[in-house]
Amino acid sequence: MRVAVVKNILDANSRIAKENRKLFDDHNLTVINLMSSPGAGKTTLLEQMGTHFAGQMKIGVIEGDIQTTLDAERVAAAGLQAVQIETDGACHLDANMIQNALENLDLATLDLLIVENVGNLVCPAEFNVGENLKVMMLSVTEGDDKPYKYPLMFRESQVLLISKVDLLPHLRCDIEKIKEAARSINPDLIIFEISAYTGQGLDDWHNWIREQTTIK
Repeated sequence: MRVAVVKNILDANSRIAKENRKLFDDHNLTVINLMSSPGAGKTTLLEQMGTHFAGQMKIGVIEGDIQTTLDAERVAAAGLQAVQIETDGACHLDANMIQNALENLDLATLDLLIVENVGNLVCPAEFNVGENLKVMMLSVTEGDDKPYKYPLMFRESQVLLISKVDLLPHLRCDIEKIKEAARSINPDLIIFEISAYTGQGLDDWHNWIREQTTIK
């Protein structure tokens, strides 16, 4: 019985995700589903992007958190259009949540929409929300064994951001092991090593973002 229920949920999500994707395509809008565990640095990265692309690219953000509007307030202060979804316990965002949140964004004015998913290394990868790309962020503070422990996230993503690399001198973490493990799961994975604190690697990330986006 449980298998049938889960299948029904995923089928319904896929249907709504297709509706979302059509809406995004109609607006010539690139959409990124940004996923990570809690504290990997997604919101800080978005703040940096708001500063970097100010006056060049219009970015909207849908923030997903179990509770609070703190992250939406932060990215809004960085000049991005922001909408907060409080899931009230749910460990991921789904297509229906995104569809409802879209009513609060002016899609016609946006060049890029980023869905900052709930911090979780499992569930967000299972639910398509209509995005063009799944991007995963992994902080070096989480260790170098996460690709083996959470392979689905790495398999489903097109890009891996290895964050907080400025802390490597203080950690027992081998970044080459992270990349080797991640590419053993997904050989096509694009990998950026970044630090939102020092700015390391952000130019490459910003250039890649610009290549994915048709600026209106």
